[in-house]
Amino acid sequence: MSETVAIVGTGLVGRAWAIAFARAGWQCRLHDTAPGAAAAARERIGPLVDDLVEAGLLDDAAPVLARITVADDLASALADVAWVQESVPEDVAIKKALWAELDRLAPADALLVSSTSAIVPSRFTENLAGRHRCLVAHPLNPPYVIPAAELVPAPWTDDAVMQRARAVMESIGMAPIVMKKELDGFVMNRLQGALLEEAFRLVDEGYCSAEDVDRGLKDGLALRWSFMGPFETIDLNAPGGVADYCRRYEQIYQRLQPTMLHRADWNGPVLERIVAERRAKVPQTALADRQRWRDRRLMALTAHKRNAARDIGD
Repeated sequence: MSETVAIVGTGLVGRAWAIAFARAGWQCRLHDTAPGAAAAARERIGPLVDDLVEAGLLDDAAPVLARITVADDLASALADVAWVQESVPEDVAIKKALWAELDRLAPADALLVSSTSAIVPSRFTENLAGRHRCLVAHPLNPPYVIPAAELVPAPWTDDAVMQRARAVMESIGMAPIVMKKELDGFVMNRLQGALLEEAFRLVDEGYCSAEDVDRGLKDGLALRWSFMGPFETIDLNAPGGVADYCRRYEQIYQRLQPTMLHRADWNGPVLERIVAERRAKVPQTALADRQRWRDRRLMALTAHKRNAARDIGD
């Protein structure tokens, strides 16, 4: 028997989660408090699934789409589900009110999971009777293409719940990052934030353009990072491995660190320069098309990585 998931909140992230679960055989119920939003989301999912077929990541769109249905009320969305994926706006008050209902209406053994990008789960689960089954599963968008997802426990989340969440994520093709305890920003936003801070600083202080920063990533560092992380990178970048790398190069980063403490104001004059560069390359009216281009490129990269893992090794 297939499992059932309720997707509560059907914006970009909710729609993407629905595809990830449905592709893996789960029955997915979409629910949204905004009238007509869930039905509209169901319609928007079709072309995205077609893109997966075109990229060779899915054999047939029809079974996936058939597993995704709309639930008009929250109670019917949650009936007999094994997993609830909440993807509503990043607002603690909204989440607290909704999660009280999720905890009240969902089956006692269902996992309650938030897609929040940075709000630690203790802020909206502390007073719930079923708080032991609550956690965060924060994806990078779109999760049906990018497999990494952070699993973040509250202080009271059961270890067995975290183990079960990890097993579910792996079973639907995700690559879970299982955090040992909650931390503001989790893992991926903190890593991305460190990189963005330096990117803004380099442009703000006049060392290079925004395009040069992007080029350094897409044509440089990210080529390695697309199939191995920073620790494996340095492990392979010195003859004696990671310890040898640290002996050879730590002093470089130690010397750089004091020069990286000034923080550029993201909303200051540097923003005008970056916006001007970006809009010259991609006009505001073309952003949606460029987002679909991004997703299709990610699909092609995912297909390549899958084939390379099979032919070369992971």
